[in-house]
Amino acid sequence: MATRADAASAVARPHDSGPEMGAISRQDPAKARQRPLPEPKPLTEHGPARIIAMCNQKGGVGKTTSTINLGAALTEYGRRVLLIDLDPQGALSVGLGIPAQNMDRTIYNALMERKTTLADVRVPTDIPGLDLVPSNIDLSAAEVQLVSEVAREQTLLRVLADVRDDYDYILIDCQPSLGLLTVNALTAAQGVIIPLECEFFSLRGVALLVDTIDKVKERLNPSLEISGILATMYDSRTVHCREVFSRVVEAFDDVVFQTVIQRTVRFPETTVAGQPITTWAPTSSGASAYRDLAKEVLAL
Repeated sequence: MATRADAASAVARPHDSGPEMGAISRQDPAKARQRPLPEPKPLTEHGPARIIAMCNQKGGVGKTTSTINLGAALTEYGRRVLLIDLDPQGALSVGLGIPAQNMDRTIYNALMERKTTLADVRVPTDIPGLDLVPSNIDLSAAEVQLVSEVAREQTLLRVLADVRDDYDYILIDCQPSLGLLTVNALTAAQGVIIPLECEFFSLRGVALLVDTIDKVKERLNPSLEISGILATMYDSRTVHCREVFSRVVEAFDDVVFQTVIQRTVRFPETTVAGQPITTWAPTSSGASAYRDLAKEVLAL
């Protein structure tokens, strides 16, 4: 029986540009999938949070940007959101203007010290309803130290229990690897969003990631599902970009979000500003795209 990993492997193999290339070059496959999205319903109470891991072992595909902006967009629909920076590079913290490199307590302390909880290390952001658990280079030591821990894959799951009732969504920004920290995120999560740059080499890594997700689901977390694949850095002007997107849809069909994140100079600007695009450029196409993504996530 074919698995998603098999489908991803097949779709990532190079093949000749056949007759279908002409059709791809004449139309935008992303635009063809657009459908009206339902407006989210207001909440009457908050929690317990749905936990989503933003995961792709390839770097530079928009994981951190998507974590920040999806979180900010969800707050616009009345949801309380906690962002977890699980990358020792601390890009998520930097992207929200939090000087994590100077902090004494981060996610590392919550993972490795029994007396420190996530509630002790979380910090508010400038966005109402959006909190952050920051990270810095200290977290790189956790990968080694967790190896000797009992039930090391469940460490993050255990510490999340302390704050889960305070939020509607917890988004985990994973590091660009499939190491023990990423396995912790997948073990704790109910869903995985895979940001995928519309470029061939990014496509090749999806098969390995899907295989890892299947193994975690089988051995550690039976409730884990792929919430969706998010096309990022999309440029409808290039045939290559449209072909990669078409191949992803061919392999995963409805698992691919209809929202696509277009390539734009606005996103680097938001990193410098330390703000999500929904507040830095609220009327931009990027802000609109992440609001659409939030609608899709809320509809899951």
